[in-house]
Amino acid sequence: GTIRIWDSKTGAAIGNPLHGHKGGVLSVAISPDESQIASGSTDCTVRIWDVKTGVTIGNPLDGHTSPVRSVAFSPDGQQVVSGSDDKTIRVWNAKAGNLIGNPLLGHSDYVLSVSFSSNGQYIVSGSTDRTVRIWDTKNWTQIMKLDGHTSSVTSVKFSLDNERIISGSWDRTIRIWNAKTGELIGNPLQGHNDYVNSVAFSPDG
Repeated sequence: GTIRIWDSKTGAAIGNPLHGHKGGVLSVAISPDESQIASGSTDCTVRIWDVKTGVTIGNPLDGHTSPVRSVAFSPDGQQVVSGSDDKTIRVWNAKAGNLIGNPLLGHSDYVLSVSFSSNGQYIVSGSTDRTVRIWDTKNWTQIMKLDGHTSSVTSVKFSLDNERIISGSWDRTIRIWNAKTGELIGNPLQGHNDYVNSVAFSPDG
């Protein structure tokens, strides 16, 4: 699997493709300072790359036992979170490459999406077990499970103010949740006639 970097204005490729993964690349993320890229792959590893040189930084981050579906940087760029088909979430030191704490356990099926809150205090995850879960990064524990979707939750994100969570699902709905109480805000957003695979908030919420 390869990773490519493109010039958003010209559409031209920047540098050579990034080679290293032994399987397909399922997820990529760029660090807040745009100096590093994290990637997750069917080869069960996470890799971190130097944007300027296109070279991997350190060794592959090993630990997952199934494909890595989602990766994201923390707001300070010091950590990378990964979600996997092995039903676990792992948090890595982006500089040293070591696992921080133990794998986060709770989901009963594939973890399809992971994301940090803008203050770095929480992680949100979505899974084929149809749940959204919130994790505390201080003690690496699950603090909330949000039920409502009737099929796999493919994409989850915090709002910039961390007050809300948005989730998209194969049940064809989008849901907005109160991040503090776990309650659904309003009714599910309906309109898609097929799977919802990705969601995002606008910068102004």
